[in-house]
Formats: sequence, C-alpha cells, structure tokens
Amino acid sequence: MITPSFNREKDYQRWKGFFKTVLQDEPILPTTSRTAVWKLNKCTLWHYPAKEKKYGIPIFIVYSLINQPYILDLGPGNSMIEFLTSFGFDVYLLDFGVPGYEDKDLRLDDYISYIQKGVQRSLDHSDSKTITLIGFCMGGTLATIYAAVADEPIENLVLIVTPIDFTAIKLYRNWFKALKAGGINVSSLIQQTGLIPARYVEVGMRLITSPLYFSPYFSLLNKAYDESYAQNWFRFNKWSKDHIPLPGATAYQLLQEFGMKNSLINNKLTINGKLAALSNIKANLLAICNENDRMVPAETCEPLMSHVSSDDKYFHLTKGGHATTSGELPKQLAKWLPHRSNPLI
Repeated sequence: MITPSFNREKDYQRWKGFFKTVLQDEPILPTTSRTAVWKLNKCTLWHYPAKEKKYGIPIFIVYSLINQPYILDLGPGNSMIEFLTSFGFDVYLLDFGVPGYEDKDLRLDDYISYIQKGVQRSLDHSDSKTITLIGFCMGGTLATIYAAVADEPIENLVLIVTPIDFTAIKLYRNWFKALKAGGINVSSLIQQTGLIPARYVEVGMRLITSPLYFSPYFSLLNKAYDESYAQNWFRFNKWSKDHIPLPGATAYQLLQEFGMKNSLINNKLTINGKLAALSNIKANLLAICNENDRMVPAETCEPLMSHVSSDDKYFHLTKGGHATTSGELPKQLAKWLPHRSNPLI
C-alpha cells in the first residue's frame, strides 16, 4: 500500500512541474551544431555536419510553409537532425523564414526557386554530385514539385506525411466544394491583409486535428514531475502553436491548383514555365505515412507511387499521428537510406 506522504509529495511535484512548464515562455534554440551557408531574402540554408561522416550523399530537408522547422531539432535525444548527423550524414535544412507583408506576392514558383538555389549551394558546399531530398508535410509537396522540374541530380526522394492528392481528404473536399460554389470567399481576406495570418493558419489546423485542445495538458499533468518529459512536452507544445503566416499569392495558388484543380496529381501544374509532371521523377523514392494522421491520411500520398518513373520505390504506413516521426529517425528510413547514400566505409 502506498503511503499518503508519498502520494502528497508526488502530487506536489506533479503540480509544481505542471505550472512551471505551462507558464514558461522561453525561445526554442537549436541544440545540434549548425552553420548558415547561404541566405536569400528571408531564406536560410543551415548545414549540420555529420559527427563522423560515413556517407557521400548529403541530405537536404524541406519543411512546411506554415510551421517552424525547429520540430526537427527539439532537443537532445528528441531530434531527427541529431539522429541523422549521428548516423553519419551531412544535413542541410532550408528554412524559409517568417514572411511579412512585403512577401505577400510570393508564389509557389518562388519557393521552388529557393529550393533549387539551396540544393545547388548544398551540392557545391558538400562537393557532392547528387543529393537526398527529404520533405515533411507541405514541404514534401514542395520537394515533389521541385523533383518534377529539377535540373539538379536527385539520388533519393523521401516524403514523410506528404499530401499529393488533395481530393483524398474528406474535410478538404468539403472546403473545396464550398470554394467552387462560392460558399467560402478568401479572396477578400487575401486582398485586405496580403497574408493568411498565423492565427488563422493555427485555427485551420485545429479544425482538422484537435478542435478541443485539452488532452496534451492532461498528458503533461500525468508526468510533470519528470523534468525531461516536461521540457520535451513544452518544446513540442510551443511548436504546435507556433505557426507562421502564408503569403497571399501562395495561398491563392494553393487553393486554385490543389483545391480547385488538384493539378499536381493530374500532371497539370506548371512552375516557372515548366510542367511539373510526376513521371519526370526517377529518384529512388520512399514515402512514409502514419495510420492515425488526420491531417494527411495515407490516401493523399499513396497515389503518387503509380505516377513516378522510379524503379526503386516504397510506400510505408506506420503507427502514429501527423508529427510522430518529426523527433526521431523512422525505422523505415534508417533501413532504407544508408545503402542508397554512397557509404564511405
């Protein structure tokens, strides 16, 4: 039988840890060593050197336009970038930055140009002839578009929880029907603000995933006495609410090309004057989706497999939710990538 004094002490530590965690407001700083090797406008290309380089092909990461990329480096033991560098990979991360009103006219075409220039710089900086491209969520969509128009050599393309066929999401279908019927008018909002505000982006994501946002706090309260757990919780919770604005021109293009026309999967998307035909993709392809992902269910990505020209292609469905794979190295990736990355030893 547990003594009352033990219960009181643990409850005290739990509540103390809970309030200490939810009331703190510290910035999330990178924990893995990195250096900026290229900048353009608000974009920064970060280089994370391998702790002991074991592979000749570097990794280039593209993250989403509406979330901060620090989810990939939340803290020691909770960082995909740390795992990759420990594995022996040189890693490059393209951080698009936080757009302001002056960026309201940025389009998908501009973001694809940023990716192209970042890849060129990564190839030059690493002295490699080819690269591995890893995209997360919408960043995976951008990586796919880039791979379909790229002149640069791409050895491997890895897509994690990436939407490609936007009609496969039921809630999106309802929104897009409303857009086509005139029931939703975002044009006036875009014209007035120039941006989709970060708060609006967050609300939109909550409508899809967790309209009532209580369960994470219950999880914290249950283990708030564990300082390591509480700090990881704080970092992840801060990231989950730390959305960034979306340039109006990009938002309008996304709605038109993906929502109204579903242009990417239908091979009708044109970027910087080039047709982004999925059949142009010949890189080794690994796509990973999570079975409990309400934001990007597997049905949104799996159709890609029949459109690309890759001989080496795999689709994996794993357990977890949308952000499950952000702080760790997926087992499928750990098995798949090394022997496709020019091992040095």
